[in-house]
Amino acid sequence: MSNKTTVGVGMIGYAFMGRVHSQAWRSVGAFFDLPLVPRMAVIAGRSKERTEAAATQLGWEAAETDWRELVERDDVQIVDICTPGDSHAEIAIAALEAGKHVICEKPLANTVAEAEAMVRAAAAASGKSMVAFNYRRVPAVALARRYVEEGRLGEIRHVRAQYLQDWIVDPEFPLVWRLQKDKAGAGALGDIGSHIVDAAEFITGQHVVGVSGLTETFIKQRPLAGESAGLGASRADSTGEVTVDDAALFIGRMSGGALASFEATRFATGRKNAMRIEINGQLGSLAFDFESMNELWFSSGGGGFERILVTEPDHPYVGAWWPPGHGLGYEHTFTHEIKDFLEAIATGADPTPSFADGLRVQRVLEAVERSAAEGSRYTNVED
Repeated sequence: MSNKTTVGVGMIGYAFMGRVHSQAWRSVGAFFDLPLVPRMAVIAGRSKERTEAAATQLGWEAAETDWRELVERDDVQIVDICTPGDSHAEIAIAALEAGKHVICEKPLANTVAEAEAMVRAAAAASGKSMVAFNYRRVPAVALARRYVEEGRLGEIRHVRAQYLQDWIVDPEFPLVWRLQKDKAGAGALGDIGSHIVDAAEFITGQHVVGVSGLTETFIKQRPLAGESAGLGASRADSTGEVTVDDAALFIGRMSGGALASFEATRFATGRKNAMRIEINGQLGSLAFDFESMNELWFSSGGGGFERILVTEPDHPYVGAWWPPGHGLGYEHTFTHEIKDFLEAIATGADPTPSFADGLRVQRVLEAVERSAAEGSRYTNVED
């Protein structure tokens, strides 16, 4: 029988992110030798029926319909926030003030002011906190960072990042919460652009310090989702305004002097989840595409690119899983972030990416929005 300390986990939200986080909490102890044993104590959501069904399906012991009740429970030491961005700050601050550890989905908040309040709460709290940029935990991305740290690329000169999806190309796709600024904060810029900003900073060890951006909303009215449309409503009455960007393009400069370009769109027809990044340095280059997530491409000394199959036991995270050549998937990135979070809690280390890291990404997103609103003027991130 294990003598390791058990920590109770309470998760808020049961949709897409709730499902993948649940998978991570269920599987992490089966593959990694952890200093703490997570217990899936309770899940919270607004609908009693749906939350109880999610608890049964996803493996949670109990269900709550008020996140405040979850935060106050004595059997919860970790709060996992998988809700839309408009509730991140309120929940995270309450949980930190209650002495809980907090892991929060990205982007950290909907505004810089909210993110700043979360950072202040984290600095004053006894619990640990982390923002869930899961792509840092792709073994190939972690290996890319290792190569940069080892000096294999030399001075970094170019960063080229894209995140391409197509799930809202159809103009009849409904007006879901991700298309509403009051709930999501931003569109493609915040939802997927935040990922490539964090990945670029993580791999290079540099920060984005200035940007010049463009944003566009291609489809400005969409059908209302579900019951919101109402029975017998006319077409005009049953549509709503899209209040976020559909696509964002921006160039920037990194703190080490590298030039950077970023593209985030949900209108790249035929692209499903193409999160791509290429780093060009004085001595070599790296390239990664999440749609081939077990591969890293590396060029050294001016030669062509070499394909590295990132499935060897000495590659980041991989030794806990399958024999060489047996690839990992999307869900494993969340297992890796939960593993790292639990280890940080146990050792007293500060988890990464921190809320401060999330705030820095939020400042980049806001600078892009300001630049786009002002006609692509170059905008300093810290202004």
